[in-house]
Amino acid sequence: MPLAATSQGDGRPVVSDIAARLERLPMSRYQRKIFAIIASAWLVDQIDVALLTFLLGSIVVAFGLSPTEAGQLAAMTFAGQLVGNIAAGTASDRFGRKAVFQVTMVVWGLASLAAATAWSLPVLMACRFLIGVGVGGEAPVAQAMVSEIVPASVRGKYIAILEGFWAVGYVLSGAISFFVLPYLGWRWAFVVVGLLSLVVLAVRRTMPESPRWLAESGRHAEAEAVMATMERAVERATGRPLPPVTPQIAAAVAETVAEPIPGPRLSAVATLFAPAYRMRTVMAFGLWFFALIGFFGLNSWIAVLLKERGFSIVGSVGFVTLITLGGIPGFAAAAVLLERIGRKPTTSLFLVCAAAAAWLYGNAGGEPVLTVAGLAVTWLFVAGFVMQFFMFGMWSCLYAYTPELYPTRARATGAGFASAFGRIGAILGPMIVPVLVRDYGPATAFQVGAGGFLIAALLVLTLGVETRGKVLEAVSH
Repeated sequence: MPLAATSQGDGRPVVSDIAARLERLPMSRYQRKIFAIIASAWLVDQIDVALLTFLLGSIVVAFGLSPTEAGQLAAMTFAGQLVGNIAAGTASDRFGRKAVFQVTMVVWGLASLAAATAWSLPVLMACRFLIGVGVGGEAPVAQAMVSEIVPASVRGKYIAILEGFWAVGYVLSGAISFFVLPYLGWRWAFVVVGLLSLVVLAVRRTMPESPRWLAESGRHAEAEAVMATMERAVERATGRPLPPVTPQIAAAVAETVAEPIPGPRLSAVATLFAPAYRMRTVMAFGLWFFALIGFFGLNSWIAVLLKERGFSIVGSVGFVTLITLGGIPGFAAAAVLLERIGRKPTTSLFLVCAAAAAWLYGNAGGEPVLTVAGLAVTWLFVAGFVMQFFMFGMWSCLYAYTPELYPTRARATGAGFASAFGRIGAILGPMIVPVLVRDYGPATAFQVGAGGFLIAALLVLTLGVETRGKVLEAVSH
């Protein structure tokens, strides 16, 4: 039974009611269906983001780009993501998760199709910027939606799995590029991804609005209607009555949600810098900035650097695709550890190990380690595989941890602004690395990456709070 059927004052008893009822729902095929809808969109948009890693070599040849121009092209995606992170994150907290989620896919899907027709570098840069706006806008909304529907006991695992679809998307992006490039050229790779977006857009229309957001926004009747629909669906999916709200959940939610907020109600942006969240914000912004300057400083140039080591364009694409397979067990390991040992230790562990692996990869040679099925496996491949394992696991940690740091009224805004700071790092990385590579050699790219990961780990260890297993309203209210 609901804890509170009507609102009092600002409606906060209804918020506690919705939160407690959501937390008591057992995971069923209904929640997994919602998760699959969100994850399918995430998968396809990550295919689009990763495309440039595999297509950059061909585009450089097609347009005769200098290293500086190639870096600027790579940076446009991240500039668009920065805008999308902020715009969609704040819009989602104001207008709702579902509508903004739909708009983001339309933006990047159409931009991907437009990129296939680009006749000049400025046009292609504009298309990549719009792709970034759509994809960047999708990220904070997806994080908020999953964290608000999945119960606390498995919340970190599911968000980590969601982010793990990026590793799968990265591999699929490489596979599409590997098979499309030799026969149809780079333009058709954009066409394939644009068409995929139309399919996912049709599927995601069945996604419900977040009842937590509806209740927090004062739309109590709608929150109750969505919550009741979810409860009936879970009962049908499990074939048994719902468990009662446990005293522990009821007490944890009611105590924090019923606590009055001193002073006037803060806006979503102002909430990020309120005393209760200020140090979390410093940690989150810095974590994303340094982690992404490391990741994209490496990955935006990895295929080009391999080409300089003697790989052909198609050969470098194939090599990067193979080592990226290491990201799939990486995000799976992160999903387990986030719930087993917690957010802070898992995030720090993956960042430090990513730093060590990046340094090793930058200094690895082509000496064979062993032979598998008649093929020589080199130190370069082993180091690259391990590097991707920890870097993609790191992404799962970032996405699982960040939305838990803020209350519902500012959750997508906080995740969006943190991601935006990450995009600043992602813009700087591809622009700084070619200059350093030119002056100091290819290994410098991996030293920059290792340094960024270590600084990010230090921020988590010193300023981070632990959120594992806690109801969202008990962490932030």
